[in-house]
Amino acid sequence: MLGPRRGGLYVDATLGAGGHASGILEASRPDGRLLGLDVDPQALALARQKLAPFGARAILLQASYRSLAEQLAALGWPAVDGILLDLGVSSMQIDTPERGFSFLADAPLDMRFDPRNPLTAADLVNTLPERELADLLFRYGEERNSRQVARAILRARPLSSTLELAEVVRRATSGGASGIHPATRTFQALRIAVNQELLSVETVLPRVVEALAPGGRVAVIS
Repeated sequence: MLGPRRGGLYVDATLGAGGHASGILEASRPDGRLLGLDVDPQALALARQKLAPFGARAILLQASYRSLAEQLAALGWPAVDGILLDLGVSSMQIDTPERGFSFLADAPLDMRFDPRNPLTAADLVNTLPERELADLLFRYGEERNSRQVARAILRARPLSSTLELAEVVRRATSGGASGIHPATRTFQALRIAVNQELLSVETVLPRVVEALAPGGRVAVIS
């Protein structure tokens, strides 16, 4: 849908392991160029390996897509032909237990995409007042039992591990009956809050449109 072409300038603003970027660079041969942004150093390392065959056509930076305008200005790219955003958490992040995104393995309550971010999920779980925590779970996780989950978390504080939190949520919701793990919505809400995901999207979408050349396209995977 981005319609990459030779000589075009493209941005993969959520680079991940580089799969989409590789496809864009292949389709824009021989001289299309791509700026890849990601705050996750683990993802960036994998992407550098995958995109190494494209050489200088791939410019990869550890940066948030919120800084898109600044990054394009630094490159001297006045406008680009296509921008891709693939929102949310990746399977790679979930499958790395020590990152704290999953409730299927015991790990610290971290959930940061960018390890330079000082705020962790443990900070939110252990410091927010009950009402603020309940509102966060309801807004970002659509957790119908947000108030009883928040109350249970406050009673169980301090919490330091993913399995501890998952068990507290399970007990507070009587195990859940929807077919998904009862802690799913709580973990989603905390991850979104820690990484300011919705704020990032609200901030960047106008800038994305402004960065497009005439006829340029933006694609968002959510």
